[in-house]
Amino acid sequence: MTVVLLFVIAGVAEIGGGYLIWLWLREGKPFSFGIIGGLSLALYGVIATFQSFPSFGRVYAAYGGVFIVLSVLWGWGIDRKTPDFYDILGAGICIVGVAVMLWGPRG
Repeated sequence: MTVVLLFVIAGVAEIGGGYLIWLWLREGKPFSFGIIGGLSLALYGVIATFQSFPSFGRVYAAYGGVFIVLSVLWGWGIDRKTPDFYDILGAGICIVGVAVMLWGPRG
């Protein structure tokens, strides 16, 4: 459960940070949006180091799948863009891949 929680917190920090920078640069929001977004992105980089898995590459590859799912959910909840069948199918495939990478038997 800790693994999933850390991935979700990291995802919110990364997506939220990127979104704040997007708002600042593309939609004319105040410079403070960019600063807070940058700090959030830096925080995301730190959060991932708390994962218990010893392999950086495996953790970040698995996180990539979680990031995709969270991005679809962010788009649905924040941008009000309802995911279609292929968004949902693709996100589901990513989660299966994450599970295989993290918890597959290793010899």
